[in-house]
Amino acid sequence: MATRHFLTLLDLTSEELAYLVARAIRIKSELKAQGPRYTPFANRTLAMIFEKSSTRTRVSFETAMAQFGGHALFLSPRDTQLGRGEPIGDTARVLSEMVDAVMIRTFSHADIETFAAASSVPVINALTDDYHPCQLLADMLTWIECRGSVQGKTAVWIGDGNNMCHSWINAARRFDFRLRICCPEGYEPDAAILAAAGDRVDVLHDPQQAVEEADLVTTDVWASMGQEQEQKARERDFAGFQVTEAMLDRAASDVLFLHCLPAHRGEEISATLLDDPRAVVWQEAGNRLHAQKALLEFLLLGRID
Repeated sequence: MATRHFLTLLDLTSEELAYLVARAIRIKSELKAQGPRYTPFANRTLAMIFEKSSTRTRVSFETAMAQFGGHALFLSPRDTQLGRGEPIGDTARVLSEMVDAVMIRTFSHADIETFAAASSVPVINALTDDYHPCQLLADMLTWIECRGSVQGKTAVWIGDGNNMCHSWINAARRFDFRLRICCPEGYEPDAAILAAAGDRVDVLHDPQQAVEEADLVTTDVWASMGQEQEQKARERDFAGFQVTEAMLDRAASDVLFLHCLPAHRGEEISATLLDDPRAVVWQEAGNRLHAQKALLEFLLLGRID
């Protein structure tokens, strides 16, 4: 089987992504019914390179490998020669000789593309400054798990045109739903990523208008990792973009609210929003485990009938 990488959602077809969601639902169901009895990864190793901090990503990938009977190896810049200037391609070639897959959380998306180009084993993007496709797998799993088919439905992204927003744009293309992006002027997503989505995606600047009759509403922190010095300016610019219970009241009666977490209560969301029954963020966070199990299985073993 030819080596496949997962750097953005666009690396997989719509049909393959639909398979992953269905497979993740089955894996989750079997885990809850039987415990971790399915262990296809005996003697398999996933190298996990983290140049940014993580809770959900590290725990979910490490647990996925353990429950599948494999091993996850945590590597920080202090633990590898990358931190001492070894070329990215050289590190990729070395790891390809020793491990079965590599997961990377880093800053530059170009760096992970360089790594994947030199790697003979699957490379998974666990977050870059441009994309966060693993989170979107869990998000789409959660939406479909709760509401069935999302084709033709409307999701609303409220906040910065950041890596999560870019991945939501790609999700709209692959899962065939409409996306409204609502951000302050000057915080729009990358123009090329937006243009590639065509008329499937709209950009608005009024959150009250954006959420009207929406099927799903989602957001993220106003200042992402590496933007902490912009916090005060962003708080001013994003005034009025906080997602609240009253805002969700303007959406469809069965609207869902998602957040990739960690959330800053009282900033991008009201202090009590995560306690609202329309918020399914804990289920969403837990689904990182099941979605990534399906992804790892697909990349290493192919489709399971």
